Formats: sequence, C-alpha cells, structure tokens
Amino acid sequence: MGYKVQVGLSNKHLHLSKEHVEALFGAGHQLTHKKDLVQPGQFACEEVVDIVGPKGTIKNVRVLGPERPQTQVEVAMTDARGLGIKAPIRESGDLAGTPGCKIVGPAGEIEIEEGVIVALRHIHLSLEEAEEAGVKDKDWVSIKLEGERALVFDKVLIRASNKFKAECHLDTDEGNAAGCGPDAVCEIVKIW
Repeated sequence: MGYKVQVGLSNKHLHLSKEHVEALFGAGHQLTHKKDLVQPGQFACEEVVDIVGPKGTIKNVRVLGPERPQTQVEVAMTDARGLGIKAPIRESGDLAGTPGCKIVGPAGEIEIEEGVIVALRHIHLSLEEAEEAGVKDKDWVSIKLEGERALVFDKVLIRASNKFKAECHLDTDEGNAAGCGPDAVCEIVKIW
C-alpha cells in the first residue's frame, strides 16, 4: 500500500476503426499524429469529429490513435446526459450491448450501433510497477487523492501489462469532483 501514481484526466474522445476513419475523413485517410500520450504507442490526433445523440451534439471531439478494430466513444456521465445517451460504465473494449450514436466528420457521417461508454476508472501499470505496488492485472483497488477536495475512489481496476506505463485514468467528472490539477497524484490505499 501507499504506491503513488500520476493521474491523467481523460476528456471525451473516441477511437476509430479504419473503415470509419475513411468514412469520416475520406478514402485512404491516415490519422494525423498531434502528440504522444503517456501510454506507449497511443497518441492524440489532429482530427476531430462531432458526436450526435438524441438530445444534443458535442462538437470537436478529439480522435485518439492508432486505429482500433471497433469504434469506441468515451464520454463522462455529464457528456452522456447532454447527448441523451444512457452510456454504461465499461472497461475499454467491452462494447457489447452499449448504445450507439451518430459521428459527423468533414467528409461524411456514420451511425454506430454500439460503442458509447463511460470509461471505468482504472490504473495502467507495467508488470514491474504492478509488482512494486503489490497488485496484479484485474485487481480492484481504492485510491486516495489529496487536496482541498480530497477524495477516495473505490472500484478502480488495475490493468497491468508490459504494454503500459504507470498512470491512473479518471474522467473529467471524477477529476473535477476531486479538484485534480495537471500534477495530480493518487495513492493506492486498499486492494479489494
């Protein structure tokens, strides 16, 4: 216990399949690298799209790369309510039975049948970092954030793999509730 991890706030974003990249941005389009993210091989793209739900639209939502096998839209609960979509809390990639939405790009629009989620809060760790922290892949932990709005979050999933680097992902609703700034750090305080 007591292992500390940098917090990364995850703003609304989406991951696109190759087919959907071309439908939204044009035939043969390749995602344009804007900046690297903390997780190795992951990057923010120059490309943005509009997400349309039954009640509203969110404009200029950032695409993250690289392409994925299935398109996935990640929003916070506040975003989902504004869109009029009942997005479930899910681990990334667990999209079966989730709601869909319309996605509008500069070269076209698509309607996805499923793929809109509120991402389950989680901590990425390398296998070595997980061992140092005393946890393993798929463990559940509680984390503590210090500060004026100090908070403990339960049900935080550990995702341990040598493809990862230490970083706790909270969405903007969670980060705002805890008053997280750009240098926020959480501490693992309990393993379930």
